[in-house]
Amino acid sequence: MKIVVCVKQSADGEINPFDASAYETALGIDGAEITLLSMGPEKTAPFLEGLTRLGAQNAVLLCDRAFAGADTLATSYALSLAIKRLCPDFVFCGRQSVDGDTGQVGPSLAVRLGFSLVTNVMSLKNTENGLSYTDRSGNGGNISAPAVITLEKSRKLRLPSIRSKIKPIEILSANAINADISLCGLKGSPTRVLKIFENDSDRRSCTFISPDKLMWAIDEGLKKGRQKIKPNESASKLKNVWCVGNSPTEFAKTVGENITVIDPDTPKKTAEKIGSGHPDAVLWGSDIKSKALAPQVAALLNTGLCADCTALETDGETLYMYRPACSGNIIAKIKCETKPPMATVRTAEEEQKKIIIGIGYGAREHIAELLAFAEKINAGIGATRKMVDSDYLPYELQVGLTGKTVNPDVYIASGISGAVHHIAGIKQSGTVIAINSDKDAPIFKYADFGITADAGDICKNNMMAHCKMNLQ
Repeated sequence: MKIVVCVKQSADGEINPFDASAYETALGIDGAEITLLSMGPEKTAPFLEGLTRLGAQNAVLLCDRAFAGADTLATSYALSLAIKRLCPDFVFCGRQSVDGDTGQVGPSLAVRLGFSLVTNVMSLKNTENGLSYTDRSGNGGNISAPAVITLEKSRKLRLPSIRSKIKPIEILSANAINADISLCGLKGSPTRVLKIFENDSDRRSCTFISPDKLMWAIDEGLKKGRQKIKPNESASKLKNVWCVGNSPTEFAKTVGENITVIDPDTPKKTAEKIGSGHPDAVLWGSDIKSKALAPQVAALLNTGLCADCTALETDGETLYMYRPACSGNIIAKIKCETKPPMATVRTAEEEQKKIIIGIGYGAREHIAELLAFAEKINAGIGATRKMVDSDYLPYELQVGLTGKTVNPDVYIASGISGAVHHIAGIKQSGTVIAINSDKDAPIFKYADFGITADAGDICKNNMMAHCKMNLQ
């Protein structure tokens, strides 16, 4: 079984953690012949060489100035040409990168290669006819070759053994893979960043309260309810904006005069419908299915797709899309050079609980108390990325830019420092209550109420444990 694993070097010089999970999963497949594939400058070669020590038989680096500045569409084009030369049974990709956060390359590759696609996979096993999988939603099945598989951050990459040796790296230029230069790099990238600025739009005015006021603050938050964010409307609007599914309609109304909702279908049928309808823009939700379908349709239409947009605007002719980047620290203003421009917009998951207790690394010693408190007040549980990466809490609980977006009536941030990538997942909460023993923790800038105390001590407070409130 031949497997190509696409890997990216992150800004810190390490392998993207989602790609690390994909690589570790491939290493666990019996009898697999693994080839690593990456695209980058010459300095990427030592990074790839180091990864070969873990067990890959081969490694290929796409390196050419023509590849510079590529967006996801141009990246998937170049990678697909190299993959066709390698003739694998399966292509493994991390679900997304932690710096780009788009999750578009894997689905786009499936279209360009003509492979089937399975996304958000947590685990894989050998079968007689291929592979069997379990995904993030707990679903599973069998996968036959050829297929592109995107992996969640479910496994940690092993360390090299002392006696392991570096394998040689094959470096390929654009000419070597017969690439059309007009489809590579910046030239082949329909999405263009126009402006970037610091992301400080999610800040709140925090009122500090004593620990014994926590239940009062929760009650106030329940009375207020969930935050209803109404996006700003543009003065001039596009004539016809299409939504694939209902979830993007509120965003569509801010930039479109006439809104058409179509049901999601196969990538080919959806692309044909959009191609024949000639909308001025197409919007998608941020659910798992939309995030897999949208990049495939974009690849079929050869148009740009901007992911996880938090705001849209237009002058009546051009759609401008705003999305967080660099782990949420900045906001990028983006436009698309091709028609129709497409975007996924960040929408919250349907909440079953009015209260969610988010557990951060600072509260790792008090998980049991927080879980008991959550059960007492009928609250759900969320987790920061560090808690998940450190195996304290399961991956499906992760909230933030690389997790899920939540919008409960009340979000209680316990032991959470306030990293911007976590804030991106809780910004739609009605009331945010932050509990942190560090009075200077950034989380207080994004909270309505703040308590400078130890989360465990608060949960042990008998008054709160026995407080009679109707929290159903």
